[in-house]
Amino acid sequence: MLPTIFISHGSPDLAITPNRAHDLLKQLGKELEKPRGILIISAHWNTTYPTIGGAPKPKTIHDFIGFPSELYRMNYPAQGFPELAHRVHNLLTASGFSSEIHPNRGFDHGVWNPLILMYANADIPITQLSIQPRHDPLYHFQFGQAIAPLRNDGILIIASGSATYNLWEIGRYDQPPSWVLGDFQK
Repeated sequence: MLPTIFISHGSPDLAITPNRAHDLLKQLGKELEKPRGILIISAHWNTTYPTIGGAPKPKTIHDFIGFPSELYRMNYPAQGFPELAHRVHNLLTASGFSSEIHPNRGFDHGVWNPLILMYANADIPITQLSIQPRHDPLYHFQFGQAIAPLRNDGILIIASGSATYNLWEIGRYDQPPSWVLGDFQK
């Protein structure tokens, strides 16, 4: 059974800037069992209800501005995994979630940025899944339960983002604001 992992994909320049996170992602790809496919849930695709990427040849999306030109030339040519997209759709539907398959969604940098380090050969098919940030923790827990059986089928489930993902607020505080700490400070 493959694990479900959460990774911070960091800034878009993570793919070209050696640092501890860059090195960790490279090592992680070597340490994990090679999956039959990857289902990756990126913080950069927010939808009202679960949407699954179904493109057989997803394009690399450069969804950022103001970074080195080298990043805009990068391409992550992994194949899509339409069969997995349909499986995810069926699992979600069976668990009471409304979902749809997007026929031509590409890979945003929350997908290709960490995977270009973990699996540089781009030889594992990938399906991307959107997130629904307006729902509560119970919704997300049940969502996770619905897709968990994929792990028994050789599918690596990755959540890619950050624990607190608000780039406009980075560096504005000496101490983490209360909305970051939530109930943990009690």
